[in-house]
Amino acid sequence: MPSLSVRRLYQDNQKKIQLSWIAGSSNSDSKISLAENNTTRSFVGHFNFVHPNKIQVIGLSEYEFIQNKSVQDKFGFFLEFITELNINLIIIGNNLPIIPQLKDFCTANSVPLMHSKVESPKIVDVLQIYLQRALAPSTTMHGVFLNVFEMGTLICGHSGLGKSELALELISRGHSLVADDVVKIYKTGPESLEGRCPKLLREFLEVRGLGIINIRTMFGETAVRVKKALRLIIQLVNADDDYMKNLDRLSMRIETQKILDVSVRKITIPVGAGRNIAVLTEAAVRNYILQLRGLDSMQEFLERHNTAMSTNNEILLDDINDSYDD
Repeated sequence: MPSLSVRRLYQDNQKKIQLSWIAGSSNSDSKISLAENNTTRSFVGHFNFVHPNKIQVIGLSEYEFIQNKSVQDKFGFFLEFITELNINLIIIGNNLPIIPQLKDFCTANSVPLMHSKVESPKIVDVLQIYLQRALAPSTTMHGVFLNVFEMGTLICGHSGLGKSELALELISRGHSLVADDVVKIYKTGPESLEGRCPKLLREFLEVRGLGIINIRTMFGETAVRVKKALRLIIQLVNADDDYMKNLDRLSMRIETQKILDVSVRKITIPVGAGRNIAVLTEAAVRNYILQLRGLDSMQEFLERHNTAMSTNNEILLDDINDSYDD
């Protein structure tokens, strides 16, 4: 199951919400994982005694509640609420003073305690978004992930079909690279996927005959994206004469591919001699965008054809004859 350590959460959010580590750093490698919670929204929040969060944020109201207790009651409260409920992290927000008894308790029991100058509601909001991304279910796919017409497009196919060459051509046409070869796919919502590139491979594209090239250096900042929502899969297939002869040219069947239980639209493009795959890919993406807007060229043509055939066959023949006369 996806998980992350308290140390990583601190490193990733230290500047954003002005975190400072107060106590419990010896337990910085403790894991926050999906195994114990079904949704990331229950991971972080203000003190909740009914459904305790794994990351407890102390704001003005919570601070006042704790301070109103006697010293003895505070230790009893911390022992019951923090230890028995297995709290992973406590953050004191609003730049409130550190509670001495809480600091001593966290030090003695190795419970990570942090302090922030940021208001507690903002801390909760920032960490909820962060945890949703950091703990999202993920998988790895082979291919080239591009931003084509602001549409996250994953180009797949067997080795040697020219995926990298196609990507290079599309980048030269003004589109941008997200990831080459290894694409990390994260499920960021019930029906949404996001593709990212591992840091080691970011900005690089491997093209046979040229080697590895830095896309950012060669084409500029706008030629590279860190991440993009996955909306479309372009499947390249090797097309021989038999494949092209048996291809259904008026097919209304819509292909999809399941990734992390999310259906993604899939378009198959045959690769053959004389076929401009970059132009075909752009056309496929444009056509899909039109379909999302309710404009289906194939459906429109078939409806027009059926109307002509059902009203009067001579209308269709007259149109054909007129075209020859021109």
